[in-house]
Amino acid sequence: MRRPEVLSRIGVSQSTLANMIKAGTFPKRIPIGPRAVGWYASQIAECMEKGLKRQKTDG
Repeated sequence: MRRPEVLSRIGVSQSTLANMIKAGTFPKRIPIGPRAVGWYASQIAECMEKGLKRQKTDG
């Protein structure tokens, strides 16, 4: 998945995504070309699932 699709799927801004990547709370980017990166859809889904579980236990 490329960045626009990831942002749409997880519902955060570009800066929030950048902060999540920097903090290590988001899956690592996968190089898909000389100037392009993406993420595996399965890793995004897993990350979202972990976030939902965390919200349920916190709230």
